[in-house]
Amino acid sequence: MLGYYNQLSSEVYDLDKPVGRSFGDVEFYTDRLASCRGKVLEPGVGTGRLLVPLLEKGIAVSGFDASEEMLNICRHHCKEKGLHPKLWEEKMESFSSPEMYEAIIVPTGTFLLLYERETAVQALKNFRRHLSDGGRLIIDIFLQAGTTVGRTVEKSWETTAGDIITLKSSVVEVDHINQYTVSHNRYEKWRHGKLIQSELERFPVRWFGVEEFRMLLEHTGYTDITVSADYEYGKYPAEADEIITFEASTRK
Repeated sequence: MLGYYNQLSSEVYDLDKPVGRSFGDVEFYTDRLASCRGKVLEPGVGTGRLLVPLLEKGIAVSGFDASEEMLNICRHHCKEKGLHPKLWEEKMESFSSPEMYEAIIVPTGTFLLLYERETAVQALKNFRRHLSDGGRLIIDIFLQAGTTVGRTVEKSWETTAGDIITLKSSVVEVDHINQYTVSHNRYEKWRHGKLIQSELERFPVRWFGVEEFRMLLEHTGYTDITVSADYEYGKYPAEADEIITFEASTRK
């Protein structure tokens, strides 16, 4: 139960959120990056759901992920499309690259997987070190409204090979002081009614308040911060279930 996105959970992610599927973010990020002429980095690139359509739009995106399983799927999708981005295994808080980027993007709440505050702060500082002067960080978060201990969700997916993957996800901890929740996820793969693979995952997720995160960005050296809700640029959040996007600059 260590780490995020091992084999079964990565396979499920790809089935549930295939390359190109948009929650409004593909169009939003394509629009916000349209003026970029330099390099763009996507930490937590996952299976390439957003990376691939951005590359197809001519945006020079590279990416890394802490999960080798997710990267393997991403490489497969890129190869199918004839795309050859730089992809590597690394962590947000500790990666080091000789490249400087015009933009760094962390969509879909991926940043919240850094559930310890100190690690999140370290990652924001690390992003800034890799942004060129006047470069931009664009990052999504979401709130954890209504999450309670004992809440359980069950889902299933059919693979292209005809196997069935089931997921039972249960919230086991809600820490209001340190602002994170922990779920235990049990994945099982079935073939002809027989269990052939199982996987357990401990899945902590952090949350931030809207103005708290703005202040955190300011504290780590970012300026010109714009807050958007549900991928409408500049629309301030009004509901707890909205995706919240921050765009910030390194301009001094």
